Amino acid sequence: MVKQRGIVYFVGAGPGDPKLITVRGAEVLKLAEVIVYDRLVNRELLQYASKEAKLIYCGKTPSLPSVTQEEINSIIVSHGKRGKTIVRLKGGDPTIFGRVGEEAEQCVNNDIPYEIIPGITSGIAAPAYAGIPLTHRDLSASLAIVTGHQRNDGKEREINWRALATGIDTVVFYMGVNNLSLIQKKLIEYGRNSKTPVALIQWGTLDKQRTLVGTLSNIQEQAVKENFKSPAIIVIGEVVSLKEKLAWFEEKSNPEALLNEAVNL
Repeated sequence: MVKQRGIVYFVGAGPGDPKLITVRGAEVLKLAEVIVYDRLVNRELLQYASKEAKLIYCGKTPSLPSVTQEEINSIIVSHGKRGKTIVRLKGGDPTIFGRVGEEAEQCVNNDIPYEIIPGITSGIAAPAYAGIPLTHRDLSASLAIVTGHQRNDGKEREINWRALATGIDTVVFYMGVNNLSLIQKKLIEYGRNSKTPVALIQWGTLDKQRTLVGTLSNIQEQAVKENFKSPAIIVIGEVVSLKEKLAWFEEKSNPEALLNEAVNL
């Protein structure tokens, strides 16, 4: 008897709010026999899992010992070869700095079927919840998504700072708060106006979301002053100026702000 092959679903968990997972993502979570999930996945999503499902935490914590990518690949492949239905649950969208290409390649190499289920990436969702549309007919016709995190294996790919500084209207950095001073220095050095608006958005789409707004010249100083830490998204561009008018979520989540708004009507 030929043993049935397993299948791997690479699922985007969304940016934080568990209600933002896709319908398809929730469907396969209910079917999963094995769920391999990351650090930034909202644990509330695990409520979709059956009681029999095996839950495997594979989160990577900056500057701390973590499960290696090779170990994660091995976990996925070993369960797939045993005929299991696996959900690889990743924060945001699996194709945006989620290493889905590497993990899917392992499935191909081991003849394990897979499906990629997109999710809402934090680099789009967090600014939207902060009242910052990343494109705007008058302010931004181009967008770049960049990793602000440096690899620890020595295989760095040099960022094209000149293109980001002068050729892109809106730049979004993921995982870049710890390298904010470098980002600030490089963009100004390669021609970005130091007065360009910048926003840092922490814990996007969650009730504890907060946003810090400044300019390219002073955002590092403000971040230190406010003890602003990761996980956070960095948005650089004129669209940040729309926040003052379009902010909705943080005011909605802040009863005092709503009271002030009512008083001013």
